[in-house]
Amino acid sequence: MQQQVLESGTSQLALRVYDTPAPARASVVIGGAMGVRQDYYAPFAEWLSGQGFRVTTFDYRGSGESLPDTPGGSLRGFKADLFDWASDYEAVIDSAKSALPQVPLYLLGHSLGAQLPGLLNNQGKVDGLISIAAGSGYWRDNAPQLKRMVLYFWYVLVPLATRLYGYFPGRKLKKVGDLPAGVMLQWRKWCLNPQYSVGAEGESARLSYARANFPVLALSITDDELMTWRGTQNLIKLYTGSPHSFERITPADLGVKRIGHFGFFRQQFSDSLWSRLVQTLERMGSAQPAGGVAGTTA
Repeated sequence: MQQQVLESGTSQLALRVYDTPAPARASVVIGGAMGVRQDYYAPFAEWLSGQGFRVTTFDYRGSGESLPDTPGGSLRGFKADLFDWASDYEAVIDSAKSALPQVPLYLLGHSLGAQLPGLLNNQGKVDGLISIAAGSGYWRDNAPQLKRMVLYFWYVLVPLATRLYGYFPGRKLKKVGDLPAGVMLQWRKWCLNPQYSVGAEGESARLSYARANFPVLALSITDDELMTWRGTQNLIKLYTGSPHSFERITPADLGVKRIGHFGFFRQQFSDSLWSRLVQTLERMGSAQPAGGVAGTTA
């Protein structure tokens, strides 16, 4: 694994590149979930590189290891929003593609990481997206246990805490994680709109999602504590120009009690979900998208 620093606009991004000793079969960029550091994906990324894929992970600006150049990496007053994070994603894709221009490049988008590709300006460099535990963040599409507190979260906690601290102090509140104010407030706007990002940002966002034509496979986890099956469908419907397919993954399929929103990347699934994902990547470029991960195609 190599640690790298990449320029993205006026910010520096922390990257980790997992090279494969043999010629790479493809390049994979992992787009992380909101508030999840790239080191969470390290065991999976290292394993996948051992299967012949060059893997890149990164932290969006103002998160994880990509903190601003301020005392203590403080986020107070740091300027960043979700369009900036989409630009960070673009920069990482450009870097990965330039390193291996001759092989396909796939995105593995975990939650937010499968939402932002609709806003990319370099979608032509992407050969496929696997969406993992992702869906529309519109609050009515949230899982029941989350929906019970989400209006308090968006209408009270987020505005007050962000105004008080100059950023969202998620670590103190034990919710999501520390995030730039612009990211959090824009995400709030998305989550309160029935059409999520497209509804909140208007026609330019709708056209951006529609321009994407890479195949999309959406993996929905039945015991996901954040995302619902309806939310997953509503997100993927935004990619109107992309051939897409869905799979539902249940713990019972794998003989386990729980997977959840974050479980896919746990090492216990290296012989099941991870191995079958390799088969999916191998078939991603085919005319008929075919999922290779355990579950039921919807």
